[in-house]
Amino acid sequence: MLKSNWIRYTIVAGILLLFAVMLMLMRGGGKNAMVSGLPNEAMEIARSRELSPDDVYAALATYMPTGRPDEYLMFASGGHSGQLLVIGVPSMRLLKTVAVFTPEPWQGYGYGVMENPLQEKYPDSAYPPADTHHPALSETNGEYDGEFAFIGDKTNGRVAVVDLRDFETKQILSNPVINNNHGAAFVTPNTEYVVEVSQYGVPLGNKYVPIEKYKEEYRGLVTFWKFDRKKGRLIPDQSFSIELPPYWQDLADCGKLASDGWVFINSFNTELATGGMEKGNPPFEAGTAENDMDYMHLINWKKAEELISSGKFQKINNFRVISLKDASESGVLYFAPEPKSPHGVDICPCGEHIVVGGKLDPHVTIFGMSKIKQAIEAKDFEGKDVYGVPILKFDAAKVAQVEVGLGPLHTQFDDQGYAYTSLFLDSAVARWSMGDCKFKAPEGDWKMISKIQTHYNIGHLAAVEGDTVKPSGKMLVALNKWSMDRFTNVGPLLPQNLQLIDINNTGESMRLLYDMPLGVGEPHYAQIMKAERLKAFEVYPEIGWNAHTQTQVDPKFAGGKGTVVVKGNTVEIYTPLIRSHFDPEHIEVKKGQKVIWKLTNLERTRDTTHGLTVAGYRIGASIEPGETVTFEFVADKEGVYPFYCSEFCSALHLEMMGYLFVKP
Repeated sequence: MLKSNWIRYTIVAGILLLFAVMLMLMRGGGKNAMVSGLPNEAMEIARSRELSPDDVYAALATYMPTGRPDEYLMFASGGHSGQLLVIGVPSMRLLKTVAVFTPEPWQGYGYGVMENPLQEKYPDSAYPPADTHHPALSETNGEYDGEFAFIGDKTNGRVAVVDLRDFETKQILSNPVINNNHGAAFVTPNTEYVVEVSQYGVPLGNKYVPIEKYKEEYRGLVTFWKFDRKKGRLIPDQSFSIELPPYWQDLADCGKLASDGWVFINSFNTELATGGMEKGNPPFEAGTAENDMDYMHLINWKKAEELISSGKFQKINNFRVISLKDASESGVLYFAPEPKSPHGVDICPCGEHIVVGGKLDPHVTIFGMSKIKQAIEAKDFEGKDVYGVPILKFDAAKVAQVEVGLGPLHTQFDDQGYAYTSLFLDSAVARWSMGDCKFKAPEGDWKMISKIQTHYNIGHLAAVEGDTVKPSGKMLVALNKWSMDRFTNVGPLLPQNLQLIDINNTGESMRLLYDMPLGVGEPHYAQIMKAERLKAFEVYPEIGWNAHTQTQVDPKFAGGKGTVVVKGNTVEIYTPLIRSHFDPEHIEVKKGQKVIWKLTNLERTRDTTHGLTVAGYRIGASIEPGETVTFEFVADKEGVYPFYCSEFCSALHLEMMGYLFVKP
């Protein structure tokens, strides 16, 4: 062991020396500088900090020199913050918090700016709380295309659209039929639909029904939101839902290649437990875990489209819903038994295999799409459930089971034929080999390969493009629920811990590279994309750009001069922004007048952002180069209110201010 460590240490020292030589050559240093300078200093740092060879390797593997961007971007849910997080990989630097369901003052999002979906949806600024869970990147032919991101809000059954040209949210929709979700959002291989799945059974249409009628009148739901890529919007009039039994639907995944046209959804509570421990009934945690098997939902969404086209649907709250009976009888909905209390369901890169992790089963279960289709064709069913849904025989759909450890949840894939499953109870990631698959591992069989410990209680995990038809492998991030002793104690509420793991060398054990404390919400799920796929704006395409509609509007001051127009009891203000002043700087209105204030950033230099904050009027905006934003408010408080640029834009930034005078 000592000899092995010494060899590894020598290799690392050699890497450091080579790094130092290259650095000195770039700086023009001579031979003496190379020998007596940085290499010795680097070795001394390693010794004084008691860094092991693994520590030094991890530092080199994750270090990004100044000015060099990350190769990959991870899009992670912000949990209780209601936001979407963008993290660089391998540096694990938090690059951006994208405002989605809750206000974010840096972006001016939700603080009086008219050009955003929160203002459309909640004009009285009464924003509900949110809990974002599952971001999804738009796809073309099963690969990320870098154009859009989608994310769901479990608390209120909402979904949102983020345009990755400017990383701003463009649309928020509430489900008109059900008030909660968990499996949201997931996309079909060409982003025809964004899929939202309910979590808990409720009466459809959000009507009141007592719990005693749970079996008869409570239901689950899956919604297929039609996406118009050109408009960058979900189109409710072209969307539809499918009624499901009131089993608690959980996570989902959309089929691809061999399974294209299908969606797979896990469920639990096939017991139809209704809880009520205060009444002496078994609590939900016990009542929902009695059966040995639950049901994986197999949904043929292309057949569902045919039902919709033929008019075979009902309308609930003016939204099209295929009934449970029609879905069961028309080849839209089938069940396959799956080990109890399943959580993750994930499709392998070739689309043939569906991997299910059962929280209370130490195995992952692999189902085959070919076997499923054969079983449906042969009507190889074990019967129907109480709602009339055909149930495939377990062995007719199953391909294999791999024992991976305690608490398997979610699975990701690499490009070498290996799968990676998070183990919540073991606090570990299991690597296992794919067998009879297009992405076949060298071992050629379905079997366990190795494990790596995480810290602690891993939930989701994300490999580089590990949800696509062409995964890249290389690195994986474990999204751990607990951090306990990993960081400085900052109070009882601890940061989340996102751990970066090197999975590139399939011949050796996986390596833990980095712990990232994240003091934002609870990141549930993430997807990692090659950064090169992005086509983001550097500045908005034209001056006077409406970022909400991604179109140009008339800025009203092509010559850079501001104007104030009074129309009866309405005051319209047009203000250009350029380093380092507003125009006008003095604005007078009368108490009770309505103010419509448009501001346009005239800058065309990248990163030259201006802002506006007005004391006393709950206004805040960040205005990027070329962008126009609009505030509308009633000047209902007399007084003198300074307004200023809230983005440090120049040496005279503090002088970029003005006064709003509200006369009695």
